[in-house]
Amino acid sequence: MTTDDRIQRAAELYERAVFGGDTDAPAEAERRLDAVEADLALARGRIAHARYLAERVVVPGELELFERAAGLYRRLGDTRGEAEALFWTGCFHQVVGDDTGTAVPLFERSLALAERAGDRLTMSYALRHLGFVAHMAGGLPVARERFEASNRLRREVGFPAGVAANLIGLAYITAAEGDRERALALLDEAADLADGAAAHGIRRSIDEARTEI
Repeated sequence: MTTDDRIQRAAELYERAVFGGDTDAPAEAERRLDAVEADLALARGRIAHARYLAERVVVPGELELFERAAGLYRRLGDTRGEAEALFWTGCFHQVVGDDTGTAVPLFERSLALAERAGDRLTMSYALRHLGFVAHMAGGLPVARERFEASNRLRREVGFPAGVAANLIGLAYITAAEGDRERALALLDEAADLADGAAAHGIRRSIDEARTEI
């Protein structure tokens, strides 16, 4: 059900409550509007995060938006939505707050819920960021396993820009393992995917990685 559908349904439930005397209608309407609020909070939080990545200035309220969305989805029993909101909450702590200790349990919970809901895209995000954690800790085999698992999921759902982004991470891991030639080959594959998906931001990251590797 779309956001417009939920709002329209809430309006209809108002009519049922006021004119039809349906005492259950307000509670049902509130649930539908809670779902709208959760979707909006998550969307606003993601835009705030995109602004942070572009400007490196913390956007006030970003964390609260993700936490609000997670709480609403949890109350609604929306496992898929909660998994996504928990991932973004963890992403805030990891990327903006530089707080891996807080981020990891959120990523792990997100991954478990996303797997339960069959949400392969959110699973891929959680695995990617757990891969970053392992890489930063020096656990190259674990990092590789997580990035490769993430990429399998991203290929399955048809997310070439996301695959390209993960190949950058795999290239850094491969270079750290001592195989520069293979690392550069991974970046070549990433560049082809990024160009095909018009993922210009990822393309810039590929060029930076090539210089560093």
